[in-house]
Amino acid sequence: EGAARAGGTASSIFCRRSSTAASLAPAAAAAAVALRARGGEVVKEEARTLADQVRADFPALDQTHHEGTPLVYLDTAATAQKPSAVLDAIGHYYGSAANVHRGSYVLAAQATEEYEGARASVAKLIGAKAPEEVVFTSGATEAINLVAQSWGLANLRPGDEVVTTALEHHSNLVPWQLLSKRLGIVVKYARFGPTGELDLEHLESLLTPNTKLVAVTHISNALGSITPVRAVADLAHGVGALVLLDACQSVPHLKIDVASLGVDFLAASGHKMYGPTGIGFLWSRAEILEGMPPWKGGGEMIKEVRLDAEPTFAPVPARFEAGTPPIAQAVGLGAACEYLMNIGMDRIEAYERRLAAHLWERLAEIEGLALYGPPPERGRAALLTFNDESGEVYPQDIAMLADEDGFAIRAGQHCAQPVHRELGAAYGSARASLGFYNTFDDIDRFASSLRDNLEMLRSGEGCMFDPENP
Repeated sequence: EGAARAGGTASSIFCRRSSTAASLAPAAAAAAVALRARGGEVVKEEARTLADQVRADFPALDQTHHEGTPLVYLDTAATAQKPSAVLDAIGHYYGSAANVHRGSYVLAAQATEEYEGARASVAKLIGAKAPEEVVFTSGATEAINLVAQSWGLANLRPGDEVVTTALEHHSNLVPWQLLSKRLGIVVKYARFGPTGELDLEHLESLLTPNTKLVAVTHISNALGSITPVRAVADLAHGVGALVLLDACQSVPHLKIDVASLGVDFLAASGHKMYGPTGIGFLWSRAEILEGMPPWKGGGEMIKEVRLDAEPTFAPVPARFEAGTPPIAQAVGLGAACEYLMNIGMDRIEAYERRLAAHLWERLAEIEGLALYGPPPERGRAALLTFNDESGEVYPQDIAMLADEDGFAIRAGQHCAQPVHRELGAAYGSARASLGFYNTFDDIDRFASSLRDNLEMLRSGEGCMFDPENP
């Protein structure tokens, strides 16, 4: 949704490249200690950064496009690449596949052990008290809809309020809007300030005794701003409301402890966690989950089915996992969690904080480029959205020329149309988003490419995005 579009298939698009466009500088040779000037201060960097140590684990990063141009993947906020450990775990499951929870033979027992082991790995990664507090879903979108359709239908009444924010991904807006139409509840939206950070005072002003749920993102996928979750939770609990956290952009990048955050629900997506697509999870405290009715009916989620009585249901989390679950995907997600924990989330967070600062600094050097979100000193994630300040260069053109230089970035609304509407960015923005497999050199070369391509596009050359036929 809102992805980069350029008026046709790749084979039908023709770009005029400037004959004077500078070629990308080759990567500098590794040195024992590299020196980099930042803000007038020269700081030392270890010769082997975290990225240098892990890049070989990601097969997708070792490829070339467009007649030998090396791929530099800068779209991790959309989906992360997968380490070999995840690919191997999925392949191992399919090499001796069986269904879970329902067979007495060896393969079924092995599959069940792997599936439930993955649940335990997720629980450990986020600091849950027990694996049973983790419900597997098809993704974060389904996890949020599960809360809306189960907890929401059971607990909300006409006139009750759900407070969310203008920073949200559509997945944390539309479920509440649909529920408003169905139940007559009121949905309120806290605004964000000039730097793209949640206006906490405005959110507090929206809370009333009728507020039953506050649903917020941890990190904005469009602006990179980080929500002060504990402060939000304390305000919400002060009026008796529960808190749902969309943690898609934080679980793979920050050290998460659900108890310290103080939230009541947490939703995340496997494919953004270096795991497979088609899997995500919902975490909540056991006492909340036990009070929620099933959302979907079928096998696995029942205790007893009769023709002369109402069915009775399995305990949590099975109650919410109707049908054959995404076994291979869960196994892959478990492997991704173990991979992240083996590296160390503290280490990942510290390295990506440096990447975030360097990305901002390098793009801020480009004249006429509008950067969105808070500056690094205020705290931000390692993603950055931007536009040409003139408004005469479309982000879709920026992304297409970047691709020709080997850089995979995203352009469009990023499933956050209200954010871009507030920014006055009718056609969205371009976004570079990093993972711990990215290097400072990736950023430097991308900045050089972007500067050259903007010069070309501002002169009227290059791909021409047609807003009338996107």
